[in-house]
Amino acid sequence: MKYFEFTFSTEPSSEIVQDVLAAILGEAGFESFINNDDCLKAYIQQSLCDEKSIKSAIENFPLPNTAISYSFKEAEDKNWNEEWEKNYFQPIVIGNRCVIHSSFHQDVPKADYDIVINPQMAFGTGHHETTSLIVEEILESDFTNKSLLDMGCGTSILAILARMCGAQPCVAIDIDDWCVRNSIENIELNKIDSINVKLGDADILKNESNFDVIIANINRNILLNDMATYIKHLNSGGTLLMSGFYVDDISVIRAEAERNGLQFVHHREKNNWAAVRFTL
Repeated sequence: MKYFEFTFSTEPSSEIVQDVLAAILGEAGFESFINNDDCLKAYIQQSLCDEKSIKSAIENFPLPNTAISYSFKEAEDKNWNEEWEKNYFQPIVIGNRCVIHSSFHQDVPKADYDIVINPQMAFGTGHHETTSLIVEEILESDFTNKSLLDMGCGTSILAILARMCGAQPCVAIDIDDWCVRNSIENIELNKIDSINVKLGDADILKNESNFDVIIANINRNILLNDMATYIKHLNSGGTLLMSGFYVDDISVIRAEAERNGLQFVHHREKNNWAAVRFTL
């Protein structure tokens, strides 16, 4: 799969500006981002790249007095494991209970749950706040023998952790065939069973049974569009965990969830990103 690498420069250049820009670009089809001091690098499949959508997103940028420019090129074919080892991917320790790392890492801290991933491109390493928020939710839950769906699974970090915590059977679904392949590899690396990885979007759920737990860490617009479908496949008394949006978006996410019969339990936040828990 071929990707473009976009480099976005902003004035002012700040973490908040880059986070808001990443969220907007995610709605335009970008899959992953690297925050640097002076720019934001963003990656999108060449087949999904639409410059009109990108320019529209920039023109309607919600933060005032922000100038944005960009350039792009075809993403290089690299050994991304080496790239992450040298530059970006450091072990992630969450709540002193879960550590996420690659096989090339040495002296990894001990934790109750040790997850190994080998990213084959610069995507899906689990560093984003939304991933850690959902990880915290999983660690505080009892998923023993509960059927679970990881929707928009990426590299399947969340499905792998949930399975380690006793969830079964598990289904992991993503629209990207690279994510499906890498998920399968990561599941094998962790010697995990009972996770079935599938290629598709919410439409594929019509062929699935219902679940006790559904996790969807995607983005606001997709969650709003597909939430009713998720709920149709959630068992009575089941749990829906969602993330991929900002704290300011909780109200609209909650309104749509409650309109479809869910009950709000709580939310948690980190650096203005949010995760919410609902029950049916």
